[in-house]
Amino acid sequence: MSKLWGGRFTKETNKLVEEFTASIFFDKKLAAEDIEGSLAHAKMLGECGIIPMEDVEQIVGGLLKIREMAENNEIEFLIEDEDIHMNIEKKLIELIGPVGGKLHTGRSRNDQVATDMHLYLRTKTNELIGLVENVQEAIVDKSKLHIDTLIPGYTHLQRAQPVSFAHHLMAYFWMFERDKERLKDSVKRINWMPLGAGALAGTTFPINRELTAGLLGFETIYPNSMDAVSDRDFILEFLSIGSIIMTHISRLSEELIIWSSQEFRFVELDDSFCTGSSIMPQKKNPDVPELLRGKTGRVYGNLVGLLTVLKGLPLAYNKDLQEDKEGMFDTVETLEGSLKLLAPMIETMKVNGNVMRQALNEDFSNATDIADYLAGKGMPFREAHEVIGKIVLYCIQNNKYLLDLTMDEYRSYSEHFHGDIYKILTPEHVAGARKSYGGTAPGQIQNQIQLAQSLLD
Repeated sequence: MSKLWGGRFTKETNKLVEEFTASIFFDKKLAAEDIEGSLAHAKMLGECGIIPMEDVEQIVGGLLKIREMAENNEIEFLIEDEDIHMNIEKKLIELIGPVGGKLHTGRSRNDQVATDMHLYLRTKTNELIGLVENVQEAIVDKSKLHIDTLIPGYTHLQRAQPVSFAHHLMAYFWMFERDKERLKDSVKRINWMPLGAGALAGTTFPINRELTAGLLGFETIYPNSMDAVSDRDFILEFLSIGSIIMTHISRLSEELIIWSSQEFRFVELDDSFCTGSSIMPQKKNPDVPELLRGKTGRVYGNLVGLLTVLKGLPLAYNKDLQEDKEGMFDTVETLEGSLKLLAPMIETMKVNGNVMRQALNEDFSNATDIADYLAGKGMPFREAHEVIGKIVLYCIQNNKYLLDLTMDEYRSYSEHFHGDIYKILTPEHVAGARKSYGGTAPGQIQNQIQLAQSLLD
């Protein structure tokens, strides 16, 4: 039989079965991790006297040669060898002879593949932390330039109150900060080592899992062999965190799409992040943020897909678990591409501060400050709220805004109004008055940016 496990079988595998069950199409991405785990396992076998050290030297030499060949794309991975583990082991036996077959002593593909994914996801998670920080740095740098740039703040997508554009952007900094903290925390659970659990029950060989864990940089060893080979919680957690990150990317993308529309014109995205129309020459389409928004769905799908795979599986390993990898790889690649694009798109974005400021001259987002003004004069807030509601209605009916009203018009609603109301209603004063911690006053934004910068530093 051509299969390394073929001793018990009397027939070759059906070609359709071979194609259907093979994972080499996608798990070849784990070649580096598979070799890294095999190198550590081989060294442990030698240190424990399970195989002779001269055999270990041959195995290590062969694995290093395979790693070099893989890095240079000199290996053809074969579907008939099923997966990355069997492909590498078969190539090892071809290179160094039967001694290569000793590498699999004391382990199973079940603990081997789990180890590969832990190694892969640990590396990728740490890289993603850096990419999230790049986006945060772009947000902070842009925010520093626009502390005094005012923009309408919205609730229900209706004008609410004036805020600093820096304050609006920095809200996303803190979303990404929580994302980064979630990624960092998840590394604690990614950093558990399954290797040595065998197929599901451990092994009869006197292996030293602590030695292997040290060689591979794992902080924790799975205490239960059945859990070790069947656990995919660490991937679920990653997919969940990835989904939250994409939610934040999608929300920011939605704002960029709205802000760059002709109706808003608050920002202009750089030409290098937009495309044109094949028929309408005037178009400048925000394709990058639109795709970022759209790719969020595939990341959600990867999470739901793996949850669905896992929900009915008995212990321990089942072939269903082969479905854990493509979604993980896809989410990693989607996050990498999205974060790499988002940072420079923010950096090169033009902010139309004058357009934002003009918008504030044509709304009632300063209305709350009249209610606060009257409340400060001793009027109960609910009465003040009713008064300003009537004033806004009067303005709408007469095509005016609050700063257009005369003092006589104001005093017809309350004798508490005086000339200072006009200064209080300017957008700069409205925003600057929000001096509570986390507010949109310039001093608070400066403090917020300093805190953010200290976290990045």
